[in-house]
Amino acid sequence: MISRIPAIETVRLLLRPFTIENAPAVHGLLAEPEISETTLNVSYPYPEGAAEAWISSHEQQAEDDQAFHWAIVRNGDDLLIGAIGLGLDQRHARGSLGYWLGVPFWNLGYMSEAALAVTRHALESLSLHRVESSCFPRNSPSAKVMTNAGLTYEGTLKGYVRKGEVFEDLAMYALVAPN
Repeated sequence: MISRIPAIETVRLLLRPFTIENAPAVHGLLAEPEISETTLNVSYPYPEGAAEAWISSHEQQAEDDQAFHWAIVRNGDDLLIGAIGLGLDQRHARGSLGYWLGVPFWNLGYMSEAALAVTRHALESLSLHRVESSCFPRNSPSAKVMTNAGLTYEGTLKGYVRKGEVFEDLAMYALVAPN
């Protein structure tokens, strides 16, 4: 099957469509509580079958121009280390960047490299006007990823999301294409 999700190569990484064979690796990486603590939509414990259901939704989301999801794999050994996605709002020519990385691969610059590549793809290949992303204010490594990808801090949305039973603030970052 030919995917509508394009592969993107960087110096150290290949961003490519997920395959259903990646589900065990996804489940293994998301089994760490640290990922759930720093993301809005990953639960802990990560449910059985959730990786398969998530991966199975990607092609239809791409076909419907709703989102692109990429597996982040290292060049050379094809080891899956995380995921990055771009939610699409075609009406406003806007993309929303989201990502997670397996704990063993934190603080090695992989996510900054992937986020920069997806941001460039969004502005140059998809002709989006704006790329935005957000994180919990306590997640300074994610904020650094966003700034490394060229996004700038716009402000904090107070009590904007509910994680479990707690309302959380979100720090918003964005990059607007030059006119």
